[in-house]
Amino acid sequence: MEQRTRVLILGAAGRDFHNFNVFFKNKPEYEVVGFTAAQIPNIEGRLYPASLAGELYPNGIPIYSENDLEELIEKYKIDECVLSYSDLSYDTVMHIGSRVLKAGAKFSMLGSKQTMLKSSKPVISITAVRTGCGKSQTTRRVVKILRDANLKVVSIRHPMPYGDLEAQRVQRFATIEDLHRYNCTIEEMEEYEPHIAMGSVIYAGVDYEAILRQAEQEADVVVWDGGNNDMPFIQPDLSIVVVDPLRPGHEISYYPGEVNFRMADVIVINKIDSAYPEDVEYVLDNIREYNPKAKVVFAASAIMVENPEIIRGKRVLAIEDGPTLTHGEMTIGAGVVAARRYGASELVDPRPYLVGSLIDTFEKYPEIGSLLPAMGYGKQQMADLEATINRTECDAIVIGTPINLNRFIKINKPSTRVYYELAEIGSPNLQEIISEFLKR
Repeated sequence: MEQRTRVLILGAAGRDFHNFNVFFKNKPEYEVVGFTAAQIPNIEGRLYPASLAGELYPNGIPIYSENDLEELIEKYKIDECVLSYSDLSYDTVMHIGSRVLKAGAKFSMLGSKQTMLKSSKPVISITAVRTGCGKSQTTRRVVKILRDANLKVVSIRHPMPYGDLEAQRVQRFATIEDLHRYNCTIEEMEEYEPHIAMGSVIYAGVDYEAILRQAEQEADVVVWDGGNNDMPFIQPDLSIVVVDPLRPGHEISYYPGEVNFRMADVIVINKIDSAYPEDVEYVLDNIREYNPKAKVVFAASAIMVENPEIIRGKRVLAIEDGPTLTHGEMTIGAGVVAARRYGASELVDPRPYLVGSLIDTFEKYPEIGSLLPAMGYGKQQMADLEATINRTECDAIVIGTPINLNRFIKINKPSTRVYYELAEIGSPNLQEIISEFLKR
């Protein structure tokens, strides 16, 4: 046998496993020496199990920290490092690439044809150019339109396998009990619970070939619900991509968000009710230059508050979706918008009250500011989140994350939830576009 190419897959517990499964797994010309982990805590030090890795890897594949990249390349004589995670600025991508090249290895990425699975059912993908654009509410809108057309819809979510990888090979979520059965993190619940609440089924896990084939058995249409700003794992027949005019220009300066931007059949410009007109126009200019064939839908992120009287005149702590504030780099979310709109007297800064792992989160992402990300990658971090909330000196809590935190965290102050849905403005809208797609 010729010398095998020794590969290190650079990841964050999601795209990396998929790239291995669909491209490297059964190819004897490659030897995947390990994965590296970034973005998500507590991923390194684990093992990608032999049961998922295949017969070429009877001992499984170790997962290391990306911090040790240069040492790993030298120690294991790595030939090639494959970038396999998302929502990275172009500066960050090339800093990683420069580290790899300086250490003597090849730096590469896999393309859509090498990594997208083909479905026997029509597929609509919803992705975004950044974390926090409003992709999840867009997905829910698409699912509702399809179900109103009397179609059986099954969604497949971008992976978040942060627990037992063997147990998470194929996950099907249809009830709240399923969230507990799979020991979901807060980030997972934020994505799955809204689908369950609307009576919809959503799949996720590690082995997306197996996931897709099982989902096809109960679906007329498959919806890909993307994560971060990653490309779809399944070849779409209709590609919908959400952009954010609160971060104008990010649609052409983040990896692989620009790939989605260029591939889109439909581009949803969300949050136009909150954005400056000149920023919306800047995004439109980029659409005209980079993807002039795409249909453009204008939308607002409509916010509803469960108990607005809890906010009015009060000193409030706003809790927001975790990834949107961390690697999504947003400094505002639905909770802050609701607090301002409904007359909070003050937004309380949680930083003096942080506990445990949340101290580390703010040190790593200092731009978060006076908001609290709903971090919960495991029981300890959930406990740290609960302790931080309850230590914070405020009158009330505004929960801007999509899940009901009160279900698994004991909050010692009055709290209210914020809901947000996609509200399209004018024509074309998603109803018209999907109706035309279904006719075809």
